[in-house]
Amino acid sequence: MRRLPVYFLIDVSESMVGDQMPYVEEGIATIIKDLRSDPYALETAWISIIVFAGKTQRIVPLTELTSFYPPRMPIGGGTSFGEALEFLMRDIDTNVVKSSAEVKGDWKPIIFLFTDGAPTDNPEAAVKKWVDQYKKKASIIAISLGENTDTALLGRLTNDVLLVKNLAPESYKSFFKWVTASIKTTSMSVSENNIDGPQLARIDEAYISKVEQTPDKSAKPIDNNFAVFLSKCQTSRKPYLIKYKRGVAPSKIEGLSLETQFFKLQGSFPVDDTYFQLSDNTPTNQKISSGELVGFPHCPCCGNQYGFSTCACGGIMCTGDEEESTCPWCNTKARFGFASGHQDINRSRG
Repeated sequence: MRRLPVYFLIDVSESMVGDQMPYVEEGIATIIKDLRSDPYALETAWISIIVFAGKTQRIVPLTELTSFYPPRMPIGGGTSFGEALEFLMRDIDTNVVKSSAEVKGDWKPIIFLFTDGAPTDNPEAAVKKWVDQYKKKASIIAISLGENTDTALLGRLTNDVLLVKNLAPESYKSFFKWVTASIKTTSMSVSENNIDGPQLARIDEAYISKVEQTPDKSAKPIDNNFAVFLSKCQTSRKPYLIKYKRGVAPSKIEGLSLETQFFKLQGSFPVDDTYFQLSDNTPTNQKISSGELVGFPHCPCCGNQYGFSTCACGGIMCTGDEEESTCPWCNTKARFGFASGHQDINRSRG
């Protein structure tokens, strides 16, 4: 039986921590539930999930709908998009059945790529390889979750670059309904009409728009749309991420038309050890001044009031009302207090 391979290539970098990842998990579960009620999808669609941050991992191989169970999504540091694209191409070569004189292979794979930021590696070689060797035999539908994505890069991979607006729950629900409808339509098309290639459903412009003009951006060692900091709970020694979103404000200096950047607190979020497995752990040597940060987080692991205390070793930790604190990074014991002025703090890749 010819399969319709459907890949979900999902950005699980630090900038996705918070509300976005639960929305994605819920959306994938909804897609699978709805597809199981469609006879054409049941007959043809096989689903795979590949996630990428600083590293790439296949968490679900190509699996038929009746045996597919939506996984929990991990989080990692960095956005190694070039590595993810190379991983995807290898998976297609290995697991998608090619047509031959003796047998008809699988239908043309469809890849739904979800991302919310810019690459932190150099994806040029992988992008060129995709365009030269894979663009005609597989279809990418690239989805920008918010307006901070490098859509110029996505536009080189595909003509179908979509923007999910507002990132509110209703936007995500509408988007995942559209994904489900597109898979159903494509499944029916290959089953009844023998038409290969994606048949995308009509877009609800209230929630999703097609990106026609794309800004020109280049890969950077960090995603500057967000400032993310890796921290540890003093009590449990468990890791958590502190996430700030970038904004700009006009300068208050009269006569100067300058803008200054700031980063507003989005929240603090616990992560598990899979974070380190998916992260690009090479040092970024990138710092940010505490004067650019707006908002002070608590510890999401133990509830300590001060979730952003810095040790002399450079590690970030939580502190409470204890007289003496122990750094979970270097085990140094110290007394913490407040200080005036600003300091430069190590940041993650985002």
